[in-house]
Amino acid sequence: VQLQASGGGLVQAGGSLRLSCAVSGSVVSVNAMAWYRQAPGKQRELIADITRTQITRYADSVKGRFTISRDNAKNTMDLQMISLEPEDTGVYYCVANIWVSFSDEHSEDYWGQGTQVTVSS
Repeated sequence: VQLQASGGGLVQAGGSLRLSCAVSGSVVSVNAMAWYRQAPGKQRELIADITRTQITRYADSVKGRFTISRDNAKNTMDLQMISLEPEDTGVYYCVANIWVSFSDEHSEDYWGQGTQVTVSS
């Protein structure tokens, strides 16, 4: 099982980007999914998450500007980001809680490799 994040890049302040995360491999179910951000010199922080039933939560710093969504049929997740600010610069990671096999006793968290977002002022 792997997670692949994509969509990062360089954008000017006020611009938009859309990040995507795809789960590959055979799984039983993908439970909660989330996006984390690690800004330069800072700890990784949770910025948005979404349950399998589409319940979403956002960090105060991105509320109203970022929208998280998922497609359960495709095991994908997106993060639409608008009104980007230089403070949004960082490496964005996707994570998913996945039940891989019926023989597994519990699900586990899987992380993507991260995608760089740079917002210039």
